[in-house]
Amino acid sequence: MVDVSELTKISEIRQIPPVHVKGHGDFGSNKVTFTLTIEGTMILPCSRTLKDAKHSFKIETTETYLLSPEGYADPDDDNLHQVEGEVLDLLPMIKENILLEIPIQIFCDDLSGEGGAPQSGNDWEVITEDAKKEKIDPRFAALKDFFND
Repeated sequence: MVDVSELTKISEIRQIPPVHVKGHGDFGSNKVTFTLTIEGTMILPCSRTLKDAKHSFKIETTETYLLSPEGYADPDDDNLHQVEGEVLDLLPMIKENILLEIPIQIFCDDLSGEGGAPQSGNDWEVITEDAKKEKIDPRFAALKDFFND
């Protein structure tokens, strides 16, 4: 279990409990390759109401850390990292993968509108697609009986 709660300070994540990280590392002569599965849940603002919306994620990634830069033709590879100093820290890479997992839009299940953004106002209201299909435009209401003879 890894504590990544500081992501709430630098992103739109409202809350994130400790995430579960599972995997293994393969050591080579000049590199270390980690195959990881990162699982957890984050609380984000709903795109429609700004209420808390829960988003579960499961990230499977393979990251390679170079112990020395010699012998590799593509140092710009996204999953290729250079080890700095004597300690190999996986936490920045875990946080980066979680940040990349934040969806562009997320919607909560509760549409009641209490505690979130307003759902109606002066001459406007938020409606669902089903309500939009069933609603008759008042300008055309008189025409609905036009073909009933």
